[in-house]
This record gives sequence, C-alpha cells and structure tokens, in this order.
Amino acid sequence: MSRARIGDAVIAAGVAAALLVAGLSATRRPMDLDVLGYAALVAGGLALAARRRAPVVVLAVTAGCALAYQAAGFEVPVVAYLFAVYAAVRAGHRIAAVVGSVLMLAGVPLALLASGLHDTGEAFTQSRDVLQLAWLIAAGAAGEALRQAERRADEAERTREETARRRADEERLHIARELHDSLTHQISVIKVQAEVAVHLARRRGEDVPDALLAIRDAGREAARELRATLEALRDDDRDPPRGLDDVPDLVRRARTTGLDAQLTIEGRRDDVPAAVGRTAYRIVQESLTNVARHAAAATATVRIDHRPGTLVIRVDDDGTAAVDCAPGVGLTGMRERVTALGGRLEAAPRHEGGFRVQAELPVDPA
Repeated sequence: MSRARIGDAVIAAGVAAALLVAGLSATRRPMDLDVLGYAALVAGGLALAARRRAPVVVLAVTAGCALAYQAAGFEVPVVAYLFAVYAAVRAGHRIAAVVGSVLMLAGVPLALLASGLHDTGEAFTQSRDVLQLAWLIAAGAAGEALRQAERRADEAERTREETARRRADEERLHIARELHDSLTHQISVIKVQAEVAVHLARRRGEDVPDALLAIRDAGREAARELRATLEALRDDDRDPPRGLDDVPDLVRRARTTGLDAQLTIEGRRDDVPAAVGRTAYRIVQESLTNVARHAAAATATVRIDHRPGTLVIRVDDDGTAAVDCAPGVGLTGMRERVTALGGRLEAAPRHEGGFRVQAELPVDPA
C-alpha cells in the first residue's frame, strides 16, 4: 500500500472515531434509530479512505451519512462532508462540490426537522451551526489552492523535461557536427585512395589484391553508415519526416505569403533514399524561408531535376538581399546537410539579379 493510501486510511479512521465520540457525547433524544445513527457516523468517516480514487462518490456517501445521522437525532457537525468537499475540489470536481453543498444546505434543516429535536425556526438556526457556509467555502478554497499548486508543480516539471530534451537535441547536433568534422574527411580519403588504386591496377592489367578490394568496399560502407548516422543524429523526433512529396505543399504555402512561387519537376523519378528526400525538402524550405524573410523578392522558382544518380535542387529568386549565413542556420545548415550526404551546394547571387541556391545530391549509394 502506498504512503498516500495509508495516510488516507489514518485520516478516515481518525474522522470516524471523532464523529463517533461526538455522537456518544451529544445531547439527543433516545430513538429507535440509534444504531443507524452510529453506523452513519462511522461510515461517513471511513468513506474518506477512498477520497483520492473516487472523490465524487465519497462526496455523495458522506452527504448521505450526514443527513442520516442528523435525521436519527445526532447533533454532530458534518466534518466528513467538509473533508469530501476539499477532496472533490482538489480533484477538479468543482461543480459536483457546489451542487452537493447546495443540496446539503437544503437537506440538513429537513433532517433536523425529521429528527423531532427542534421546531422549524430552531432547525434552521441549528443548521447554520452544523453546516456553516463559511466552512464549506473554506474547504473548497483549500482544495482549489492545493489543486492550483499541484498544477503549477506539474507545469514546472514539464518545463524541466522540455529543457532537458532541448539540451539533448543540441548535444545530438553537436555530436553530429563533431562526427562530420573528424570522420568524413578521413573516410573519404581512404575510399578515394582505394578506388584510385583499384582503377590503376585494372588499367595496367594487374590483379587487384583482395585486401585492396576489401578496403574499398569497407570505405564505401563506412561512408554510407556515416551519412545514415549523421542524419539520425540530426533528425528532430518531434516532427514527422518530410520528403520530396511534401515540396509542393511548401510552394503552395509560399504563395499564401504573396510570393509568386513556381515548382518544376523534371526527369524520371526513381527510388530516392529517405535521407536524400529529407535533405531536399529542408533545402527548399530554408531557401523559400530566406526569400520570404530577407530577399524582398516578388518571384521564386523551385526546380527539381531527377538525373541519373543525382538529384538536383535549384531555387532562384529575383530579390536583392543575401542569404542568411549565420552559423548553425540558413546556408550553413543546408551546406552541412548536403556535405553529410556527399553532395555539393552552391549559393551565390545571379548575374541577372536575385539569388540562387543549387544542391546536387547523390542518389546512388555506390
């Protein structure tokens, strides 16, 4: 049993004992309903043990028990019901607590009249002593205050988790850049040297050593795995993966900003690796964003050309501003993505005016 449930059970037993003692010491008229009254006193207190799991049910049970022992002639305050109001409001059931309290304010005087201890006027006076409105408000206010405090604590915890995730994402990007800087060049050198050696040996008609072929193949495989690893480290898990199929939506959204954007797709589309598709999407997205924010352009053209073994993306505009080259964003981010895939990126002003971003991405793993 959890500590919270043990605490609830102790509170329930204490309230039940207090109500029973109050019932035994209260001035009352002997009635045939004494057993029912004592049972209602104890049951109302013990019901509080379930106030966290079923606050509305406990609210109804304690209200019924309070009316029962009042009708049986026990002039005992409805302490258990006040605890139930507090628990219901804390759990967020404010409407149920308000409705139940209104019914109790009307029901307690009737229960006192049914007991025969007081006449009508005395009954309403006694009801104000037994169930004062101020106590109900205080119980509800205490529950609401604690509920708000718990909500703020939950929000603070979520903020800490979001901060931790953001730092983890930043660390992942840092690792990706470190891997790119330290490994890409070395593996590329190994792969190129091995391929050159194989080519020269075959050109001279010599047998190519198996070890050299193994080095060449291992270099190719390492380059592919490195690209995949860098893409995995770069990916933001909170966003769904985007690719070439989503580029038309980018162009359509660009038109809604007042930019005359046009999309042209040429060539026969073969299977494009997912990493290449994601990079192509990001290049078009970043280019159109820079055009809309910084270039003061009226038109932009997006051209996607499927060539044998290569995917070419070109974005032209007729603006006047340069592309944002701040580290980590804009052109720098595009260049890192393209380089990680073994491609090439060119970004420069056009002779006829405006700016051009062109990327060539290999689609053949070999």
